[in-house]
Amino acid sequence: MVLKTFGWSFAITALGLVAAVLYGGWEAFGIVAILCVLEISLSFDNAVVNAGILKKMNAFWQKIFLTIGILIAVFGMRLVFPVVIVAVSAKIGPIEAVDLALNDADRYQELVTDAHPSIAAFGGMFLLMIFLDFIFEDRDIKWLGWLERPLAKLGKVDMLSVCIALIVLMISAMTFATHAHQHGGTHVDKAQTVLISGIAGLITYLIVGGLSGYFENKLEEEEEREHEAEEAARRSGKKVSAVQLAGKAAFFMFLYLEVLDASFSFDGVIGAFAITNDIVLMALGLGVGAMYVRSLTVYLVREGTLDDYVYLEHGAHYAIGALSLILMVSIQYEIPEIITGSIGVALIGWSFWSSVRRNKRLAEAEGGSGSAGAKTEVSSGV
Repeated sequence: MVLKTFGWSFAITALGLVAAVLYGGWEAFGIVAILCVLEISLSFDNAVVNAGILKKMNAFWQKIFLTIGILIAVFGMRLVFPVVIVAVSAKIGPIEAVDLALNDADRYQELVTDAHPSIAAFGGMFLLMIFLDFIFEDRDIKWLGWLERPLAKLGKVDMLSVCIALIVLMISAMTFATHAHQHGGTHVDKAQTVLISGIAGLITYLIVGGLSGYFENKLEEEEEREHEAEEAARRSGKKVSAVQLAGKAAFFMFLYLEVLDASFSFDGVIGAFAITNDIVLMALGLGVGAMYVRSLTVYLVREGTLDDYVYLEHGAHYAIGALSLILMVSIQYEIPEIITGSIGVALIGWSFWSSVRRNKRLAEAEGGSGSAGAKTEVSSGV
């Protein structure tokens, strides 16, 4: 079952890692491996959400999502989007960006380095908003309870995450301006670049979040109508048509899933810029990671089980928060790729280990008499 579901992902992983070694040696191999882990971890909750919605769709729409959907997800967001970001930031054409990355690494690196403040500010703001909205939400299950409980109370203040993000952006722009001025640079222009790019990242997050919310509401409306139609048919003794019920609602489900997938892949792509500027390595790492997300979605649907490792979502979001701050700091200071990659992987690994320990405690508690009390205790965080 595992081989059948993950077979293509395993094969593409092997090809991707071999391609990385041929392209840039063992250092490239390490970067691609880190990007794979990052993309899978950051999109783990995406796979869980996908599975929850996909299981409600009929076989036809499931197939559409897993074929056309993967083309949009892998080729559109993970392969084309990084090239577009570099092209827009460096003010060159997408084809020229790919050509430079492949044939003139020095010139490409120079352009990306010049464009780095705008990429970092845009990405840093987008990722920071994802992290802030997550930690300010009151959740039933808390990983670091001592931290998450007071933050959830603070989260009741309207627009707090936007205010904090704008304060971080303002401080970053001012710091960068001072730094550039000390070196005789054009500090006003660079500060403006950081501010404008950061605000663009914030607006992008709000638009993507708004679209996701819109489709989620549409989906809920359609599901409610279907439920009412089922109840009416049951009362009148008629047979409910499954095909009819899968039509319009399934279409909204598909659109909702694609918007969700795009928003989740944003964090993977932007996070990748904190690890490497090389679009070839980015495409390899994120493309392989996206395959695993799709395979995991199918696996969860077929097995009928969802996320057993409840803290993984927390770990992934803390990794996003760390990457956002690293991106903002990298406007002024160069941070080694191994550090940025390791922090994310370490946080996700820690959350996985915490989840395993929690599951073990739950199993032991269920074996004893105080099962209910223990369950309440472990779900409240550490």
